[in-house]
Amino acid sequence: MLNRSTTKQPMPVQDPAIRITNFQEVALGYTREQAIDEARRCLDCKHKPCVAGCPVEIDIPVFINHIIEGDMKRAFETIFEASSLPAVCGRVCPQETQCELVCVRANKGEPVAIGRLERFAADEYFRHEQAPLEKPVSNGRKTAVVGSGPAGITCARELALAGFDVTMFEALHMTGGVLVYGIPEFRLPKHIVDQEVGMLEKLGVEIQTNVIIGRTLTVDDLFEDGYEAVFLGTGAGLPRFMDIEGETLNGVYSANEFLTRINLMKAYDAKSATPVQMAKRVAVVGGGNVAMDAARAAKRLGADTVYIVYRRSMEEIPARAEEVHHAMDEGIILKLLTNPVKILGDEDGAVKGIRCVEMTLGEPDASGRRRPVTKPDSDFDIDVDAVIMAIGTSPNPMISQTTPGLETDRWGCIVTKDDEGLTTRERVYAGGDAVTGAATVILAMGAGKKASKAMIEMLAKGRT
Repeated sequence: MLNRSTTKQPMPVQDPAIRITNFQEVALGYTREQAIDEARRCLDCKHKPCVAGCPVEIDIPVFINHIIEGDMKRAFETIFEASSLPAVCGRVCPQETQCELVCVRANKGEPVAIGRLERFAADEYFRHEQAPLEKPVSNGRKTAVVGSGPAGITCARELALAGFDVTMFEALHMTGGVLVYGIPEFRLPKHIVDQEVGMLEKLGVEIQTNVIIGRTLTVDDLFEDGYEAVFLGTGAGLPRFMDIEGETLNGVYSANEFLTRINLMKAYDAKSATPVQMAKRVAVVGGGNVAMDAARAAKRLGADTVYIVYRRSMEEIPARAEEVHHAMDEGIILKLLTNPVKILGDEDGAVKGIRCVEMTLGEPDASGRRRPVTKPDSDFDIDVDAVIMAIGTSPNPMISQTTPGLETDRWGCIVTKDDEGLTTRERVYAGGDAVTGAATVILAMGAGKKASKAMIEMLAKGRT
């Protein structure tokens, strides 16, 4: 029976007063009854606009119909045919700007909660099913995937399913790339990433950690070792700063360093080798999901007051609406239309404040958002003890500097000849943040999928 409700089934969450004291997942997930009730809101549209809105083209109405029927295993299998990371994407994918944006139910109310249903189907599978995957028959041909983030995971899976022997090289000691070093436990638990990476290993993908391509080995070394094609999914892990006075003071972090120390090195634990002694008043500069993650992590580390300092208004803020809502519920203060111009230090070289100016919004810039313009004579100071810069990242230049013939653009992103990921170096493909700069998990997955298809076709035809 169709559920005619114009609103989504609410997602159960931890109480804000409790969750700011722990790093446990905030969103608790649907019960079986809630998931079926929400699934019944789907109209099973003939033209499936939601599928076209998904970068990896999950057959959304089909998997939702399986949930209605109570067949959670088939729901998961339908998603997994197109997506290598269902449980991850169900948590962090920006469905509101993709599949849910074009959902017909959104014409008269809220769209179907596609992301929440994807998460439910995946969680149910891993809780109860976990049927063994059949390892494909090997064709004896070697391929290499550099980086174990969303683009690399997706590319590796598709190559393995096609029968290629795949070795994945990861620079860190854990697999998952930005999924493990960049996204906090309260938004994406690490065991979720581990279980989905485990699906790769069941398909026969060999994973080598602590291997830095560009330092431990080069791309040329991989070809000499018999790999016939290489995919670069190395992400964008090089932090950016504003180049304003005071950025070298003690107490200034890049969000990348801050979150990596928390996520991989357990800096919230006083017994950690690199604990973070959190200041009591913190300013996070930026308005994306990373800024929200850093601000909410700082709150959990004991900061009394945490500001998000963002130069545009709420309408332009790039973070997911859900993450902004959660941050505000947790007491994060949004200082909008505000831009830092100087970080203030004390006589010991430590942060004591941040000088800002007020902004107004002018005409749209190249991103389509209205350009922020400084208000004259609007300087003011905010008293803080720490500043976290979350204004974006760019690709690490190590691979491009050690791979002859591999071109990059002025931002350090790897240049590709087409949307299939072929670079300027023969038999080398790339995708995800290494090509686009920091973007979303699902877009990186889409790039990995396109590149793997092109690699398979190239290797099948013997062309380079």
